[in-house]
Amino acid sequence: MPELPDITVYVEALQRRVIGQRLDGVRVHSPFLLRTFDPPLDVTSGKTVREIRRIGKRIALGLDDELWLVLHLMIAGRLHWKIAGIKVSAKNALAAFDFPNGSLLLTEGGSKRRAALFLLRGAEALKSLDPGGIELLDTAFDEFHSVLRRENHTLKRSLTDPRLFSGVGNAYSDEILHRARLSPLALTQKMKKDEAERLFAAAREVLVEWTDRLRSETGDGFPEKVTAFRRGMAVHGRFGEPCPVCSAPVQRIRYAENETNYCPRCQTEGRILADRSLSRLLKDDWPRHLDEL
Repeated sequence: MPELPDITVYVEALQRRVIGQRLDGVRVHSPFLLRTFDPPLDVTSGKTVREIRRIGKRIALGLDDELWLVLHLMIAGRLHWKIAGIKVSAKNALAAFDFPNGSLLLTEGGSKRRAALFLLRGAEALKSLDPGGIELLDTAFDEFHSVLRRENHTLKRSLTDPRLFSGVGNAYSDEILHRARLSPLALTQKMKKDEAERLFAAAREVLVEWTDRLRSETGDGFPEKVTAFRRGMAVHGRFGEPCPVCSAPVQRIRYAENETNYCPRCQTEGRILADRSLSRLLKDDWPRHLDEL
């Protein structure tokens, strides 16, 4: 799922292209995309884009008359800038947003249709889509620490909870925890203050570094290579590969459609964290320490 750095670069690329532009229309190709019915989608035709902002992992386009088009890309949704009026015929195409200077094409990989489009009117309606998590780049440590300790969850779960922290998902939480040298399964209410300070600093560093890196890669173009698995990541998506800090093989915990990647030497004092399915299968043969691998 595109996270804060990716969404920020999307927003900036759109700001350069459609702020002040007239939206000629929205062509919806998938019946599952639009999640609202009032106001009707056709009221957006002819309205001018006045503002674009990020709300968590969502992209909001503000139009005349306090109308807001909000896109949630979910896991596999991606945006593409194409020539004006491009035909929406590809199997994975969900919608096109037509402007005089080009069309914004929304696609979604895979067979599951999870991406969502909302049309709302007014600031209060827009606020209803905000899960409420704090912005890590706009907050002080004391507020971060208070939010972190609000509930007793694992660090991985807390960092990816949009009610607590805005814009962080599976990929960058792995990178943040590796940078902070903390276990993804450490409990938030048992953390020492210096560990929380380390986590706070790591979160801000990782998000700023990757946003700047993606900006540099995109330049004045449009971000077309948005992915959760990027070269240069320390642990995310690098199971079995050497940690760039200590060379220990990166390990993972798999669950549902996600996985947590971590370095046992840097983050868990050499312990191999139990994988829910594989560790149950192997039982006594499951390696519990890096030395047993």
